[in-house]
Amino acid sequence: MDKIRWGILSTGRIAGRLADTLRGLEGAELWAVGSRSLEAAHVFGEQYGIPRRYGSYAELAADPELDVIYVASPHSHHYAHTLLCLEHGKHVLCEKAFAHNALEARRMALKARQKGLFLMEAMWTRFLPHMVKLRELLARGVIGEVRMIQVSMGFRAQVGPEHRLVNPELAGGALLDVGVYPLSFTSMVWGKPERLDSQVYLGPTGVDEQAVLLLGYRDGRMATLISSLHTPTTVAAYLYGTEGYVEIPSPWYRAKSLVLHRNGHAETLECPYEGHGDQFQALEAMNCIRAGKLESEVMPLSETIAVMEVMDAFRAQWGLRYPGELVEA
Repeated sequence: MDKIRWGILSTGRIAGRLADTLRGLEGAELWAVGSRSLEAAHVFGEQYGIPRRYGSYAELAADPELDVIYVASPHSHHYAHTLLCLEHGKHVLCEKAFAHNALEARRMALKARQKGLFLMEAMWTRFLPHMVKLRELLARGVIGEVRMIQVSMGFRAQVGPEHRLVNPELAGGALLDVGVYPLSFTSMVWGKPERLDSQVYLGPTGVDEQAVLLLGYRDGRMATLISSLHTPTTVAAYLYGTEGYVEIPSPWYRAKSLVLHRNGHAETLECPYEGHGDQFQALEAMNCIRAGKLESEVMPLSETIAVMEVMDAFRAQWGLRYPGELVEA
């Protein structure tokens, strides 16, 4: 393919960010947008210079000239919208959290494999230069064996009960919105934990507004993660090893440097990039599609599903179920 044609499903803030990125990305063509109303699609299309605008997601998915669709609707709709796109033969980059739960995630992955289509969770942070550098440092054992991880991600969401952040009908709550980031980060380093514990505050709408997540691994390794929509926190990350530690400055998920601490000395490692940072996940998706790969080696579906399983386990501890989530019959 000379250019890969992208469609954007939904017209919210996150959709706009990737649309802005795709406009200047080599090898990408921003081709179509779909919304629940044609008026919203036209407004979004005018803003980002998108030639084709559709007043329904089904029409977008049916466009015969589209290659890949970015699903940017609320968590509660990722399952249905991803399946819609896959059924119409489109590759999919789906926002996180990937689905309500692991059952939905497994079915999404199965459908993609059955259709021979590429599918990836849009965990954009994993592809940023500082994360690439971090993986290199850990592979070289620069800080010895990593024994502890500490990650925070919290802000104060002053929104009404109908807002997607706290609305259970839209799979609201801190865990799926911001908690997925530190969980995926820890998964990148260590994989799936063996033990889970937590403390949670369930707000007036019944969803988790803040939580402390404790992950236990073999040989005593452990992680402490904070997710919050209720309280602003430092947004930094630390990996403590037997021979030093790495600090990722706030905000860790889009930092442009790492600080390596060893032998009483701190060394800043610059990891610059331009733009929002979404370009790296879009490039990964396009490279995989061109190579005929069904998933990314950096963000594989098996890991997306494993993180969803961990979030399911935490919600089970809290007694938190979403009205629309798929459950085993």
